[in-house]
Parts: sequence; C-alpha cells; structure tokens
Amino acid sequence: MKIDQNIKIAVDAIVFGYTENKLNVLLIKQKYGILKNQWALVGGFVKDKESLNDAVNRELQEESGIKVNYLEQLYTFGDNIVRDPRFRVVSVAYFALVNSTKLVLKADSDAEDAKWFSINELPNLAFDHQSILETARNRLQSKLTYQPIGFDLLPKEFLFSELENLYCTILEKEIDRRNFRKKILSFGIVEETEKFGNKIKGRPAKLYRFNKLKYNQLVDNGFLFDINFA
Repeated sequence: MKIDQNIKIAVDAIVFGYTENKLNVLLIKQKYGILKNQWALVGGFVKDKESLNDAVNRELQEESGIKVNYLEQLYTFGDNIVRDPRFRVVSVAYFALVNSTKLVLKADSDAEDAKWFSINELPNLAFDHQSILETARNRLQSKLTYQPIGFDLLPKEFLFSELENLYCTILEKEIDRRNFRKKILSFGIVEETEKFGNKIKGRPAKLYRFNKLKYNQLVDNGFLFDINFA
C-alpha cells in the first residue's frame, strides 16, 4: 500500500514569565522567509535523529538563549492543514514556566530578536500561534488550582503578597486573600524565612519560600494540592 505523505514535524514553546503583576510570554521575531519580521513563539523543525524534548530545548537555546526547568507537553496542532503557508506541518507544543527576572535573552539562529510581551499586549502572531498561546494560557489557569506550579514563576524567596498577586493576575480575578493565605500555609509547603522584602510602605514583610522536597514527600503520601476559588 502506497502512503502519500509529506508532513513535517515541528515543536513550539510557550514560555511564560511573571514580573510586576504581569503574565508575560516569550516571543521571537522571524529573521528569514515569507514571515520575516513577524513575531512568533519559539520553535522549529524536529531533526531526523532528535527526540521531541531535545528539539524543543535546542530551539529554546538557539532562538532565545535560555534553558528552562519546567517544561510540559501541551497539545499537538495539525488539524488545520494550512496552518503553515509553506507546507503541511504538525506542531507539538510545550509550555514552560520560568522566573524571567533571572534570564538574559539572546536571539540567535533564525531569530532576529527575542523579547517578553505582556499576555494582554501582544503583536500579531505568525502561523496559528495565537490559538496555541490561548490553549497554553487555559492550561496554566486550570493547573494553577491543582498543582503548585505558580512558584516556578517567582523568585526562590518572595513576599506572600506576590504569590497572592500572581494568582489574581493569572486567574484574572480577585481572590479572598485571607482564606488563600490560611489555606496555603496550612499545607506546610510554604515556609517563612528570617529575611524581609524591600520596604515600599508600611512595615517590612517577611519573605517566604516554597519547600519542593516537602511537597514531593506529601504527594508520595497521597496529598492533593487544591485551591478552590468557586
């Protein structure tokens, strides 16, 4: 049986960062081709002898100069057979969470520039990357309520108000801060340090840190992280 197939496989990375109460996404500007100078997600084609994970990590390094710790496969996009104007491409998308304040971007390879954009102030995106980004945003909002992934967006030591603001920003709604604080602290996975944050007004506040080792131990014993905002 002859199979008529000429499909290319690509990977795309939706990299989220968080600064100054804004959820940001990493974009690169296309350097070559018919989509030159258009902004897009980090990504590219998978090599013949390369795994998907290796491909997405290589593209992140080549196009933006970064490495990420949290990387999760999101979805496979290919139902739209003309999603790429050049040829048929199926893309496996990943989303990543980083503390963007510690990263230095460096565009290389086929990227003219690499830059953080607020999720609410995006340029027109190439291909179907707007749809991919919205899928990733929905996954992030959902997962934030049942896994402590928000800590990957914060510095290792943070003000508790910064954690509260992160949830408000990503979920796009105000939360009951008193109950939120009480519940998070009741889990025993967020620890108060002896350090204080920079004083802006009022009394200086203590810094906190996420104890990932304790969280993993609790999960092994059946613990479920659940933040219900209903």
